[in-house]
Amino acid sequence: MFARGAVVALYQPQWGQVRNMATLKDITRRLKSIKNIQKITKSMKMVSAAKYARAERELKPARVYGTGALALYEKAEIKAPEDKKKHLLIGVSSDRGLCGAIHTSIAKTLKNEITNLSNAGKEVMVVGVGDKIRGLLQRTHGNYLLLTFKEVGRRPPSFGDASIIASELLNSGYEFDEGSVIYNRFRSVISYKTDEKPIFSLETVAGSESLSIYDDIDADVLRNYQEFTLANILYYSLKESTTSEQSARMTAMDNASKNASEMIDKLTLTFNRTRQAVITKELIEIISGAAAL
Repeated sequence: MFARGAVVALYQPQWGQVRNMATLKDITRRLKSIKNIQKITKSMKMVSAAKYARAERELKPARVYGTGALALYEKAEIKAPEDKKKHLLIGVSSDRGLCGAIHTSIAKTLKNEITNLSNAGKEVMVVGVGDKIRGLLQRTHGNYLLLTFKEVGRRPPSFGDASIIASELLNSGYEFDEGSVIYNRFRSVISYKTDEKPIFSLETVAGSESLSIYDDIDADVLRNYQEFTLANILYYSLKESTTSEQSARMTAMDNASKNASEMIDKLTLTFNRTRQAVITKELIEIISGAAAL
């Protein structure tokens, strides 16, 4: 009995040492993983900062397109008649993530608009600019999707990209009466706001009573202007959304790097305490063994 008890007592410290060593290895592995993630987030922050600086420089001249395109709507006081039922929603986003609530804010606004317009008895269709919008709406509102555009956000948007989107929309065969372009309007480095701009069909614009103040507008001129206006609004929205996205990604990566630093500090403290406990336990075992002899 004595011998068996001695054997059990002899192996107990070894089991504790193995358990502590495994804990140290786990902590070391987690520290290495978090440090690697921190390097990635810092690199992404630097890349986003460079892209944001360029996007902000290009945003100011692009805003002229948006304000100029809406001048006719405001001067002629164009409004869709109440009996018109077809409404088009265009959500402007991108294909890339890791930028906070940029995409979810657009999707949330689209869902609210779909619900309100459907309850009002209107036919609603959605055009998604960016694959993130398609992913967020596919499961719950997939039957409302008319067109989706990918490869958005990988490069700075150009007027050619907006023209392609406008051309595909006009050639889709869907005749809408009025609509809205929903996008994220850039306010500052840490702030943006989900906003929308109105769009109208050619018939709605031509049927406006206040359009008579423009005497020299014929059908061809009005059609060309309508297509150009849609491309201008889309271009302006793409520029605003890109600037908001880059600023949000820069902020998100900065917060992620700070969180990684806090986790590294906590894990380093835990590692040092665990290692000190292992060393102290080993010293106690040595001293106890020496005293027993």
